[in-house]
Amino acid sequence: VQLQASGGGLVQPGGSLRLSCEASGSIFSINTMGWYRQPPGKERELVATIDSAGVVYYGDSVKGRTTISRDRAENIVDLRMNSLKSEDTAVYYCHSNLRPNGRGTQLRDYWGQGTQVTVSS
Repeated sequence: VQLQASGGGLVQPGGSLRLSCEASGSIFSINTMGWYRQPPGKERELVATIDSAGVVYYGDSVKGRTTISRDRAENIVDLRMNSLKSEDTAVYYCHSNLRPNGRGTQLRDYWGQGTQVTVSS
């Protein structure tokens, strides 16, 4: 199972960000997909996640300016964030709680490799 992220990079203050993540490999079912981030010198925190029923959860610091959506057929999650601030600078990690194929497997967490987002003029 792999989580392949795309997007990120340098964004100007007040600008927009789009991140995508695709889960691939031998997957039986996906419970949640989403994004976490780790600002410099801080702990990893929730950005947004969406579950199999389409229920979404947003971190407090991004509510109101972030939208997460999921293409269940393609196992792709899409994150869009507006009005970026310097505090949004972080390494963003794609995350999924899923069950891989195989007899007796259980739900477990998978992480992507991380993508740097820097908000600066």
